Amino acid sequence: MPDWFQIVLRTLAAIVILFVLTKVLGKRQISELSLFEYITGISIGNIAAYVSLDLDNLWYLGIVSLLVWVSASVGIELWTMKNKRVRDFVDGKGTVLIKDGRLLKSQLRKERLTLDELLEQLRGKDVFRVADVEFAVMDSNGELNVLMKKQFQPITPDMLGWKMPEEKPPHTIVMDGIVIDTEMELAGKSRQWLDHELHKHKIKLEEVFLAQVDGDGLTLQLIDGRTYPRTQAGKPADRIRQMTVQLEAELKRLEHASRSDADRDAYRSALAHLRVGLDAMERENRPH
Repeated sequence: MPDWFQIVLRTLAAIVILFVLTKVLGKRQISELSLFEYITGISIGNIAAYVSLDLDNLWYLGIVSLLVWVSASVGIELWTMKNKRVRDFVDGKGTVLIKDGRLLKSQLRKERLTLDELLEQLRGKDVFRVADVEFAVMDSNGELNVLMKKQFQPITPDMLGWKMPEEKPPHTIVMDGIVIDTEMELAGKSRQWLDHELHKHKIKLEEVFLAQVDGDGLTLQLIDGRTYPRTQAGKPADRIRQMTVQLEAELKRLEHASRSDADRDAYRSALAHLRVGLDAMERENRPH
């Protein structure tokens, strides 16, 4: 057998073996690696290259070495799942770098992280002032996670006391003109419903590039770039009405939460003025 043909066969065999072993090791091997997993990945790659190219030695010894590495890696992962001390030793623990807006110099030295590197990682999190950070920790995978102080956190509906409707996850029911039956079942829809919706827009199934269904209904992306339903900018009156309804709910909440009569009167006055403005807007928008 020619050497070049033997190398081709060994390389293809190494690819298949590496694929199978990586599936055994799990998804973390291709995403967030611990120190031991990083070493395992490098070693497996080197052994695979040896199996592919070294024609002078017994190639099956490389396969034995691969199996030993993978067995040891899987065994250690199972061990770390059952024992926290082993997990802390193998995977490492997170390191607090910022607490209450103060840099912890000893922790930075421990991680051998310069201020420039820390500031660069903070900028990657859209943070430009260390004093705005309540807590920052570097996890064992090297990623920096940041908790901002409350006054610098984005405002959420929960902070304002607004009750939002439950969000339903979208289900992709058509891809490249092919219906995905499992997603249709999860969405609680039938083929007849989909056919009816497509017929309503005069669209053929093979024209659909992507179709998703959620709490707002069906959205379609066609192969030619068209979308259904077509997005339209809301009328100013509708947007103003939506914002004022939310403001009215917030003023009512603050009125009930107030501890003094003066504060309650101030919120009631603001509510009254808001309702007067809403009534005036409604009168202007009525057809004459």
